[in-house]
Amino acid sequence: MDRVILHSDLNNFYASIECLYNPKLRNKPVAVCGDPELRHGIVLAKNYIAKRFGVKTGDVIWEAKNKCPDIVIVPANFSLYLKFSDLAHNIYKSYTDKVESFGIDECWLDVTQSLKIKGSGLKIAREIRQRIKDELGVTVSIGVSWNKIYAKLGSDMKKPDAITLISKENYKRRIYPLSADNLLYVGRATKAKLFKLNIKTIGDIANADINLLKNHLGKWGEYLWIFANGFDNSPVIPNWLKPTIKSVGNSTTTIRDLNTIDDVKMIITVLAESVARRLREQNLKGQCIHLGIQDIDMRYWSNQTKIQEPTYLSSKIIKTAMGLFENYDFDKPARNVSLTVSDLFHADCPQQLDFFKSAAREQKAEKLEHTIVQIRRRFGYFAISR
Repeated sequence: MDRVILHSDLNNFYASIECLYNPKLRNKPVAVCGDPELRHGIVLAKNYIAKRFGVKTGDVIWEAKNKCPDIVIVPANFSLYLKFSDLAHNIYKSYTDKVESFGIDECWLDVTQSLKIKGSGLKIAREIRQRIKDELGVTVSIGVSWNKIYAKLGSDMKKPDAITLISKENYKRRIYPLSADNLLYVGRATKAKLFKLNIKTIGDIANADINLLKNHLGKWGEYLWIFANGFDNSPVIPNWLKPTIKSVGNSTTTIRDLNTIDDVKMIITVLAESVARRLREQNLKGQCIHLGIQDIDMRYWSNQTKIQEPTYLSSKIIKTAMGLFENYDFDKPARNVSLTVSDLFHADCPQQLDFFKSAAREQKAEKLEHTIVQIRRRFGYFAISR
């Protein structure tokens, strides 16, 4: 029996939540931005009205305003978005315990074992779509298929508020004509390499010689061939099934190229604060900091170091990561940054600090970090900056 996998994508998530909480925004073009006070801040999300004016995620604020002079710029409220993400997860978990997050607004669900009780994959998708609308006040697009890759392609096909079935009867008709960059993990650089091989669509990838793809793209060439043909059998892995934590990390592929040190530092800061928050939530500290950079040509560089004392302080993680970055040959723009903390210890373990001054500094830094966290929880992420 084939698996039944859903991919659920909350439509224009950040902007939809802002419009839900402020009804005056509903019929206006809206963009959610990292820091509206900065003219060079970027658009994190936009609603469909703004999209009709050509506003894109990743646009700088002044670019968005040039495209749409009447656009309303609102600051991001990540604590609110996380709350709604959790509410959506609660709905998903009423159908299956196999729920895997793919960012704050996307999830895969394996509903194979729920079919006898809940009905077909399409029926479950329709129920989830309606419940998200009724209970949360936002819309969702859901793809239904037998594998994770095709399910995500399905959710991307129709937006907003739609369900798309990708079956073994229709996948060649629906999937194969799509541009190659619709396939998960095919970015601009990979698309350009495929284009040189006269591979322009997902169908072209599926029908290509796998050895040709491996010769030009390495191991990823094989993965893309598997994805395009619908052979992906990777499981939906819920968090509770994942192995005991050995490291805490985060990574991001940016929408625009990172051309300057300030660009990279901004991303490292965001990643470090996310990693530090997760360490604190699990009462852990780490002693090894690992930084990875991938440039626009898919070249990967990494470096790591061990710090004197374990930490869960984002300030110390940022400082260490930027020290590692000084060893990177920044000759081409970066597109992916990863940051991982390993060699983990329980935060309650006693530390061997060399001097009383070191202990005092550590306690002062921890109090400062705790204060920043509390302010952001109460007033929003951008209520305070470093």
